[in-house]
Amino acid sequence: MSRIFTSSVASVHVHYVNKVERKGRTRAELDEAICWLTGYDAAELEQHLAAETTFEDFFARARLNPHATLITGVVCGVRVEDVEDPLMQKIRYLDKLVDELARGKALTKVLRTPA
Repeated sequence: MSRIFTSSVASVHVHYVNKVERKGRTRAELDEAICWLTGYDAAELEQHLAAETTFEDFFARARLNPHATLITGVVCGVRVEDVEDPLMQKIRYLDKLVDELARGKALTKVLRTPA
């Protein structure tokens, strides 16, 4: 079991916020991307952050967006679509969304929204 599975989402969320804000994006955009992926609304996301929910529990309760499989590419040298462990793949999906947001990609494209 990977150490990230038992880490709290809140402990990593702060790093996600710092990353996107350094690149001129907002926490609101980040949280919108997280909510898109997980199916949580803003209040549910805040509850998970306050409760320091682990990634394992966070994604176990999530209603993964059906378009999440459209998230492809490389994160930390690993192709997201090739990750075999379902939980690790969901975490990599999240990492990829954060990376795309930080790189300045339009939010509609990050969220795989049809034009």
